[in-house]
Amino acid sequence: MKKLLGTVILLIFTVIVVPLVSFFYGTPLSDLQYDIIIQMCYIVIGVILYSFIVGEISGNNSQTDKLWSVVPIYYVWHMTWMAGFPDKMVLLSILVSIWGARLTYNFGRRGGYSLKFWDGDEDYRWEVLRQRPGFNKPWVWRMFNLFFICGYQHSLIFMFTLPILTLAGSENANAIGLIDWLLAGIFVLFVVLEFIADQQQYDFQTEKYKRINANSDLGEYKHGFVKTGLWGLVRHPNYAMEQGVWIVFYFFSVTTTGEWLNWSITGALLLVILFKSSSDFSEEISASKYPEYKDYQKKVPRFVPFTKFN
Repeated sequence: MKKLLGTVILLIFTVIVVPLVSFFYGTPLSDLQYDIIIQMCYIVIGVILYSFIVGEISGNNSQTDKLWSVVPIYYVWHMTWMAGFPDKMVLLSILVSIWGARLTYNFGRRGGYSLKFWDGDEDYRWEVLRQRPGFNKPWVWRMFNLFFICGYQHSLIFMFTLPILTLAGSENANAIGLIDWLLAGIFVLFVVLEFIADQQQYDFQTEKYKRINANSDLGEYKHGFVKTGLWGLVRHPNYAMEQGVWIVFYFFSVTTTGEWLNWSITGALLLVILFKSSSDFSEEISASKYPEYKDYQKKVPRFVPFTKFN
């Protein structure tokens, strides 16, 4: 309960205080940026309603998961188009497209998509949560689906793409400097590392279930979870790289505005908080399934290698 309360307080602080401080003490929105953000808000509201309605009708509450890697690509290219395709915005849109293509591929090969677009595998954590006291009432779950799964998460998706909007109308929008290329290189490196982490997990789980279905000796797969490769350095290398990608993306706004703290930081901060709470929930489930997982938690840090951060 204390963890939940702390997370709620941090979310409120991030959502309200950070944008207000950075907006009033930083560079305000230009007319072009204001016009773009208003139009984008209508689009985001449409995406939220779509995800909620389809999820309620189909009974599959992973509609947001299906769009997580797709809509950011549309968002950044739409904003780039409205700004007149300045060079740096085009670069950032290409980077987001690379990120989205990789994540869409990984989600698709795990059964996330289907010819019936509303179908496909649902995130296993939603079923676990639906069975818990408080969430097992239909109306409570419906509200959770609307306000968190669809509303909050889609708003977050839009917010972590917002650093690209700081470039719209900027005199630096067509000047790609050395630091920008360095940031682009780090962005791509994080995407590659995320791909490697997901591949290691995919290979482990594929082989594990292959042996289970064949009733053969599990051997090194007996403990049930991947803990080698990048997973031997941190418990969630894919989550760590995902956070790194959008933190780097925010720094493009810093090189443009010259402000270390500007109004577009909210999305990156909220994403870090989300992955902390999401990994807490995932690890709670893993620890209940796999006896060796608690020992793994003690030995391997959560996100940052060679640290004691848990």
